[in-house]
Amino acid sequence: MRVLVALLLVGHGLVHAIYVGQARQLYQVQPGARWPDGSWALSRVWGDPATRWWVAVVFALVAAAFAVAGVALLLRAPWWAPVAASAAVASAATLLLTWDGRLRDVGVQGAYALAIDAAIVVLTLVFHWPAVDG
Repeated sequence: MRVLVALLLVGHGLVHAIYVGQARQLYQVQPGARWPDGSWALSRVWGDPATRWWVAVVFALVAAAFAVAGVALLLRAPWWAPVAASAAVASAATLLLTWDGRLRDVGVQGAYALAIDAAIVVLTLVFHWPAVDG
């Protein structure tokens, strides 16, 4: 099970790395995909070019964090869970801030990633997070 979860974390990180290219407009993950342009929260404040750069930087860091968490889990390092949960929260927050407010193309805009991010947070909290005495 540990290997399967580690592969899920690394794979989820790889998908975030792919979306770095989408954010930088190097390619489209789906023909006609405009994400993160038109973000309901960020594009109106920063504009689309700055939003794309911000998403590219955050998702590059998130991709690296998921990969590190996956390797740490394989190596039985106890800190894999907070790294994975933090990456998932950063990913989810970015996706929520960059949604364009429409239900069109929600898959490209990260609806599936949000579900995976939520599952990662719940699983790390329920099964692997160190107990807090208090």
